[in-house]
Amino acid sequence: MEPWTHVLALCAAVFGLCHGEAPGETLSSLDASFCHGGLEVIYPELDIRDCLVVPKRVREKISTVWKAPAVYFSAASEKKLYILVMVDPDAKSRANPEFAYWQHWLVADIQGTSLRKGQIKGTTHADYRPPTPPSKSGFHRYQFMLLEQPADAHVTLTEAEKSHRGKWDVDAFLKRVGLGAPVATLQYLTQNYTD
Repeated sequence: MEPWTHVLALCAAVFGLCHGEAPGETLSSLDASFCHGGLEVIYPELDIRDCLVVPKRVREKISTVWKAPAVYFSAASEKKLYILVMVDPDAKSRANPEFAYWQHWLVADIQGTSLRKGQIKGTTHADYRPPTPPSKSGFHRYQFMLLEQPADAHVTLTEAEKSHRGKWDVDAFLKRVGLGAPVATLQYLTQNYTD
């Protein structure tokens, strides 16, 4: 083996340990390209600034222990309001997204000043639900989208949207409320911690 291959192997091992990913648990270029805008999602032992695969060592905590993360957006305008959406487009699995989009969190009327401090203070339309992908369903994407909320926007959920979190038509919601493209997006991938 050439000397440089030892260095590459060491770098790969260190990189894997730093990110907690096992071989084969890396992002595709499509998954990695989802993230933009500088959104930061902070759990007690996991600070997410870029798209990533959740390290195996914290998968149980993110699903069963940790509460809603802090969400930080340094580019937030102090005079604007924002809407935060968190969804799973892979319910019940990425190969069979029968229940996509699964609504995990929806908060409106978030002031830019709060986002600059990493706080989500606003009107909660759907309480935070942690990622709980079913066993043997593979990796699920958990996507955060931050959108500017127009001053005249009337943010509500239909009765159907309130009664069941699955099969949420995110596009219909965005159009109904009059929202444009997200100003920032972030996602992480995780699977059931027993897998």
